[in-house]
Amino acid sequence: MPDEIINRVAKSKLITLNLEDYYPEGKRVLFDIKDWLFEGFVLREKEFRQNVLDFDWSTYKNAYVALTCSSDAIIPGWAYMLLSIQLEPYVKKVIIGNLKQLETSIYQDIINNLEVLEYEGKPIIIKGCANKPVPQNAYIMLSTKLKPIAKSIMYGEACSSVPLYKKNK
Repeated sequence: MPDEIINRVAKSKLITLNLEDYYPEGKRVLFDIKDWLFEGFVLREKEFRQNVLDFDWSTYKNAYVALTCSSDAIIPGWAYMLLSIQLEPYVKKVIIGNLKQLETSIYQDIINNLEVLEYEGKPIIIKGCANKPVPQNAYIMLSTKLKPIAKSIMYGEACSSVPLYKKNK
């Protein structure tokens, strides 16, 4: 065949990493304690502790939870700690913050535990355009982790990638 079509991308040594492949299943929940505050602003310890005791924490089984207070109340640190202790037997992760911060924290754990030695000296493409909510910070964390070992790092797709880093020879 004189004009055989060759898929150069398939034959290349490029490794594509898709952060979407690491997206953990589980409900994401924003837990707002404002409703447990007197008039939405004052934490009364006795009533707060009673709300904590009366609440069915098992409804958050296998969820990821971000604790927040949407009012301008000043919440003592122990209140969030008390909530996290109650949530711990049920949830996969709990943080103080919003859902965006929660997703970043989830990916931070994933990337910190990602084994990358197999990518040493290889050209890598970090795939973009995720259908799942992969936070932008995850791309930064991954590229930072890969830089010391990768031959090169690109972003996008093999057919239209943006070069980000190339190791000096």
